[in-house]
Amino acid sequence: MFQSLPKQITFDEFIVWYPEQSEHRYELRNGDVVQMTKPTGKHSNLGGYIALKLGNEIERLQIPYFVPKDCVVKYRESGYEPDAIVLDEQALEDDPRWEKESTITQGKSAKLVIEVTSTNWSDDYALKLEDYEALGIQEYWICDYLGLGGKRYIGSPKQPTFSVYQLNKEGEYELRQFRGEQAIASKVFPELQLSLNQILERINS
Repeated sequence: MFQSLPKQITFDEFIVWYPEQSEHRYELRNGDVVQMTKPTGKHSNLGGYIALKLGNEIERLQIPYFVPKDCVVKYRESGYEPDAIVLDEQALEDDPRWEKESTITQGKSAKLVIEVTSTNWSDDYALKLEDYEALGIQEYWICDYLGLGGKRYIGSPKQPTFSVYQLNKEGEYELRQFRGEQAIASKVFPELQLSLNQILERINS
């Protein structure tokens, strides 16, 4: 689990405070600094694999997107570090904090955000989902490779599930879920060939 640090701070104070050489990751949740649990090897493996697949697709299509090594997503007084994110090079030109802080403040800057679930899965399915939707991020993926999410999110019996949230015309997320060999359907990468089983093979082989 993560440990909440006591002092409430603003996002600007968070960016200044953030320790550059820390062995921990931190996020800001409505003004509270939260120390994140160090990802497991499997968690890091899956996040890296998904980022690699998306990077390969970007290269194949020759489109002006990229997957950064680090990125903070700011919404109000919260700042999140997704497991992977696809950014739009052209939109970043109008995002004022990117160049100096690797921080995005506008939904149009991100084409896609990916979170790999861990023990704090409720943040992915509730807090972050609501904020990414409010920010206007076009597409949000949750890779729940252990089936940790609550039954209200992934059904019963619980099982590994890949959730894809996409903005509709009203600016609200619509959900589609994929399991097993089902190909993940993405509006951002409509030709992407990727299934949950392919992802799980990374940790089961």
